[in-house]
Amino acid sequence: METAALIVVLVIALALFFDFTNGFHDTANAMATPIATGALKPKTAVLLAAVLNLVGAFLSTEVSKTISGGIIREDAIISAGADLFLSLIFAGLIGAITWNMLTWLLGLPSSSSHALFGGLIGATLVGAGLGGIDFGMVLSKIVLPALIAPVTAGLIAFAATKIAYSVTRRYDGKPDGRDGFRWGQIFTSSLVALAHGTNDAQKTMGVITLAMITIGWQSGAHHEPELWVIIACAFTIALGTYLGGWRIIRTLGKGLTDVKPAQGFAAESSTAATILASSALGFALSTTQVASGSVIGSGLGRRGSTVRWRTAGRIGIGWLLTLPAAGGVGALAALLVVWLGNWGVAIDAVLALVIILGLFMRSRRNAVTPANAMSDVAESGMAIDLPDTPSSDTPPAAHRAGQGRGEGASGGSGRGEGPDEA
Repeated sequence: METAALIVVLVIALALFFDFTNGFHDTANAMATPIATGALKPKTAVLLAAVLNLVGAFLSTEVSKTISGGIIREDAIISAGADLFLSLIFAGLIGAITWNMLTWLLGLPSSSSHALFGGLIGATLVGAGLGGIDFGMVLSKIVLPALIAPVTAGLIAFAATKIAYSVTRRYDGKPDGRDGFRWGQIFTSSLVALAHGTNDAQKTMGVITLAMITIGWQSGAHHEPELWVIIACAFTIALGTYLGGWRIIRTLGKGLTDVKPAQGFAAESSTAATILASSALGFALSTTQVASGSVIGSGLGRRGSTVRWRTAGRIGIGWLLTLPAAGGVGALAALLVVWLGNWGVAIDAVLALVIILGLFMRSRRNAVTPANAMSDVAESGMAIDLPDTPSSDTPPAAHRAGQGRGEGASGGSGRGEGPDEA
């Protein structure tokens, strides 16, 4: 029992670290577009997101119940034994954190949620076999929402963007105009941050609750997280959110499409509505996938806007790889546990620390901060062609000089920062 208690402590610590990575990994979901359009200053945006994530974590526990009492069968817990099953949860968290850190380093807005599911599923398959997973629950609560939600959010954002530009066109005297939508973005991005708290913080609550039930520290009759679990997860995800995942903020804010205020308003409204609806239904949704779908939909909805499909393709590949990749790492970590017992847990802990520190140190070579997050487009998104001929009001010499600096005739940076398109 003492060994099991020690492993529970390790699971709780690792789960909270995953919660932390979830926060800075997913800050972009709410705040990338208002930062990109200038509606909010970077540090103000992440502070606002952190506070609202904290509040949102207290509003619902339906998703937590899906994690703690839905995906993994309780009879698998009994057959595997408390010590082994706790070790498998630990291994699954290693898979989730490894994928989160890697995709953060690459600036890919992948799903923290699916990384967690993949890690837990991979570890459980190794330790308890196919019978340990409720595949019906996985299909209905995870896979189908993952396929449907981004498309739905994208369609809603597309329609909302079309409507926004159509309704305001007659009153718009500027090339881009619609600056009033920047004020609307403050509200809608706040709503997304609140929705993120109601959905993502609960996933860590569910993992900790599952560990507590396994060791008998909480009754299996109900899967409601304890108050201290809710508080710990809420504050941890808020702290991670405040630190900001600036690499992913850059990709979502400027890497997919050049977001204008009306687009940002439409994308955030669509994202918030989709996430809040799924939280109420207990769907463990990926807020990252919903936000990405909304940004792409808004880009398609604005006339003259360009979606950088190469970046979108990279993100899509990341989505497809998330479950199997995190599951594979979780399964490898679980194999060490199965083969070596408690020594396997110790080795997993050391390897996890080495991986986390290694990825973090690698990120310092080309750090992305609030100061430079929006100064350029993510490398994979630099797909704006410079004009081949000078404009009528630009002298040829000046045009050639502008091209030499990477500037188009518009006087923009050549990175999609020129005049907006209506």
